[in-house]
Amino acid sequence: MSDIKQHNRSDAPGEASASPGVVASKGGHTAAEREGHERVSRMGTDSIPKLAVEFAVPAILGMVVNGAYNVIDSVFLGHGAGEIGLSAITVASPTMTIFLALAMLIGAGGNALCALRLGEGKRDEAEHILGNTAMLGVLVSVVLAVAAHIPFIIEPLLTLSSATDSVRPYAREFIQIISLGCVFQVVGMGLNNFIRTVGAPNRALVTMLIGAVGCTVFNAVFVLWLGWGVAGSAWATVCGQAISCATVLWYFTKTPGVPLRLRRRYFPIKAKLARGILSLGAASFAVQAAGAVVNFFINFMLVKYGSLDPIGADNALASVGVVQRIGMFVILPLIGVSIAIQPLLGFNYGAKLWGRVKTTLNVGSIGATVLGTVMWAGIMAFAPQIVGFFGIKDQVLVDFTAFALRVDLIFLPLIGFQIVGANYFQATGQPLKSIILSLTRQILFLIPLLFVLPEVLPHIAPMLDSLDAVYFAVPLADFLAVFTVVVFVVIELRKLKARAAQDKAACGA
Repeated sequence: MSDIKQHNRSDAPGEASASPGVVASKGGHTAAEREGHERVSRMGTDSIPKLAVEFAVPAILGMVVNGAYNVIDSVFLGHGAGEIGLSAITVASPTMTIFLALAMLIGAGGNALCALRLGEGKRDEAEHILGNTAMLGVLVSVVLAVAAHIPFIIEPLLTLSSATDSVRPYAREFIQIISLGCVFQVVGMGLNNFIRTVGAPNRALVTMLIGAVGCTVFNAVFVLWLGWGVAGSAWATVCGQAISCATVLWYFTKTPGVPLRLRRRYFPIKAKLARGILSLGAASFAVQAAGAVVNFFINFMLVKYGSLDPIGADNALASVGVVQRIGMFVILPLIGVSIAIQPLLGFNYGAKLWGRVKTTLNVGSIGATVLGTVMWAGIMAFAPQIVGFFGIKDQVLVDFTAFALRVDLIFLPLIGFQIVGANYFQATGQPLKSIILSLTRQILFLIPLLFVLPEVLPHIAPMLDSLDAVYFAVPLADFLAVFTVVVFVVIELRKLKARAAQDKAACGA
């Protein structure tokens, strides 16, 4: 098989030159630039397990840090505003997930397309993709900020999210404040993945860690010290995301020797690249958008059946809202594994190194499964203590939430494979398959189960009521989704084996 070609070029006239003190090397490139290019090309030559670990550790930590925003908000609001604050975030969660879905549509799509082009040796086009991703993020953010302040858009969303009269004003305020700073989330998160793709996973982690630390500090000041409540938590999140976004932009504009540079001439959106970005990002968007739809349904069920339960509708929203946040948080490290191997999959798939693609998929699947099993053991052992961390004090509500948490994540060891398997098809330029697999869990399986189980489960297990059935639907949907991914992955592995055999035969001819 032919070696991977690396295409280098000099900066165009008028572009800023390398920082002083960096010695220029052959071909007009600085030593720092050559080092950056080597970090990219090694994805096609170095040991896959070694690269996977190198990329996975900061990616996992980065996703944990990124997910910490929601957890931090919940913890501070639980202690600073009580159950009403937790309920407000639960009601706001579907709308916030829509914001995240659009960020993933642009960021994940741009990153996947960039990795494929780097594997093909098309660095100019990869740099153009970076610029277009940034501008698409800005445009989407402006639209979201305006839409969140239009009453006939935001009010139906709150109604759809089953906001009670007592919770509605707090949820509205939280969403509108976050929308004003969503440009930092969309652009910062979208471009952060590019840092990992150009071979600097530790730098990608640092940019997220800075934002999470800032969010924590601002929450402590705004919520606990100044007593701003829900609004303070929202502003704290915006400030943290702004700091993180600034460090990402600094990396691509000021850091010497980066393999890709954010350049003004690549800001004008090119239709062909935009279509490619949106196509490959559709799977990530589908996952998050489906999550928003599911959250709408779950909130409706919580209010419907919670009002018939002794804990009440608001407490049901607060309790299962905490379960959802914990569930989202523990899923993030597994997503981190899939994000870590994405550039490896894309680069080697683009370079037609089929054996390395298969090895990367296997390493990612095993790593995600082991990580999921470790987290599962911790949750099963310490569920009440985890729930108590969120400021829930009523013992009945603590017991209910802990039980719901254990049920919700009973199949956590298997979910990692499902995430890695679905992401594989996105990373290798097969968006339709990735979308199908991403939607099976939440749309095809979970939503029907949310309607059926509350009517059926109490008859099968009289000790459980309809409210219990709401969170029992989640693990059943997980199991069905894992089975579906297994079928797709087995077929794909056979195709990779056939392609490797064809290339070997061609080389021997």
